[in-house]
Amino acid sequence: MGSRRVVVLWGYDAVKEALVDQAEEFSGRGELPSNDRVFQGCGVILSNGERWKQLRRFSLMTLRNFGMGKRSIEERIQEEVQCLLEVLRDAKDMPFDPTKILCQAVSNVICSVTFGKRFEYEDKKFHNLLHMMTETFVQISSFWGQLQDVLPNVMRYIPGPHHNVQKLLEDLLHFINEKVKISQESLEPSFPRDFIDCFLIKMEEEKENSESEFNTKNMLMTVLNLFFAGTETVSTTLRFAFLLLLKHPEVTEKLQKEIDCTIGRDRFPNAEDRSKMPYTEAVIHEIQRIANVIPMNVPHSVTKDTQFRGYTIPKGTDVFPVLWSVLQDPSQFSDAAVFNPQHFLDEKDCFKKRDAFMPFSAGKRICLGEGLARMELFLFLTSILQNFRLESSMAPEEINASPQATGFANVPRSYLLSFIAR
Repeated sequence: MGSRRVVVLWGYDAVKEALVDQAEEFSGRGELPSNDRVFQGCGVILSNGERWKQLRRFSLMTLRNFGMGKRSIEERIQEEVQCLLEVLRDAKDMPFDPTKILCQAVSNVICSVTFGKRFEYEDKKFHNLLHMMTETFVQISSFWGQLQDVLPNVMRYIPGPHHNVQKLLEDLLHFINEKVKISQESLEPSFPRDFIDCFLIKMEEEKENSESEFNTKNMLMTVLNLFFAGTETVSTTLRFAFLLLLKHPEVTEKLQKEIDCTIGRDRFPNAEDRSKMPYTEAVIHEIQRIANVIPMNVPHSVTKDTQFRGYTIPKGTDVFPVLWSVLQDPSQFSDAAVFNPQHFLDEKDCFKKRDAFMPFSAGKRICLGEGLARMELFLFLTSILQNFRLESSMAPEEINASPQATGFANVPRSYLLSFIAR
């Protein structure tokens, strides 16, 4: 890949054998030059070794135990769903591009966790913040962004839009740094309000520990990791979701029947409803499979010289376990390229788990926000479909649900959608 040798893993069997059966050996993080110039191996997603272990352990524990006796993450999502529903009602059945509002709603969930507050949808600073994040996502996935990851030593000296990524990430870090300063001034160690407070408390606890990775730089990078991953991946999946549901109205109709039968119209959906709604679960899984938001996966690397399928992979070699090849593996999914919720239903129409369902990757580097993302997708989708019909001026057969751009991420096409009150 450019000047460096990499290993590409293709298909469910190879990816599972590496990430699950040899999880420790394949648990390193590989190079991602478009990000590495800013992150420099810091933060929970792009770090390695002891730094990664400390940051991941802390981040998982904090996200799982978040609230410290206060509101749960589910309640935060439900609160945001109600705000989103109000905006959709105010649209008065008029068609509009849902990109911005979905990004704002999803981002507010992770904002409430990391910063302890949500932003009003009219907040101009919030608009600017999300624009920078979306633009970063698009730039990394563009032709120029891909060239930068393949030929970083060359592209560093060639002018082009790929240089915007560094500036965008630095501006996002500046915003987070301002939030950290505000938190430091009002911090009460006995009553942590959010992820930043918890990290500041941990920094103080470990200030005498020379082996500690809890410092300001790792805090800023980890918060940016959570903020970015917690906004773009889920909001992008929801954009694909509505596009696919417009293209397959028969699926939408069955979804709404299950919502009406299980939840009704008189109460809000909750996380416990998921286990009673096999068709909804199957549809969400199939949306994630087809959307395939991070098709190449974030690169891994081997932590030592590793024997794999008769080959020796030298320590430090970058490995790309291609998630697209797993989610579209014809040996695991019949008619793999076709959107069909039956992929996740058995002969009795009960939900069926599939080992090849890996949109969050697998093994030791599996997405640490998986539980949050699953809950968000379920609550946002069921709440919207409980209250609205989806309409487009285009006929279903005219709708193109394929990505507009494919690189680091799959980026959906722009489209107009009307939410009609049921």
